[in-house]
Amino acid sequence: MQIDLPEKRYYSIGEIAKAFDVNASLIRFWEKEFDILKPKKNAKGNRMFTPEDLKNLKTIYHLVKEKGFTLDGAKDFLKNNKKNPLNTIEIIEKLELIKKQLLNIKNEL
Repeated sequence: MQIDLPEKRYYSIGEIAKAFDVNASLIRFWEKEFDILKPKKNAKGNRMFTPEDLKNLKTIYHLVKEKGFTLDGAKDFLKNNKKNPLNTIEIIEKLELIKKQLLNIKNEL
């Protein structure tokens, strides 16, 4: 899963929802369910997600949507394996990036 977002300090919930191709309500629901998500709220109450929140959302998305975990299962997995899912997701992202670059090189030949 490749997410194309520019480097910023804060992302709006709309940007996050569009990048993950889910509804904003799902992001708000995950915020209530998972303690690791702590978006900042501005004076109007809009949620602003940091790059750290974005990493946590990638992990949650990977566990729930791609691997098929239930919410309780994903919570337990995150509690018990704090470092393991991040390493796995980072490896998958790097491999997808390498694949994309190799396909670009192949098309240029």
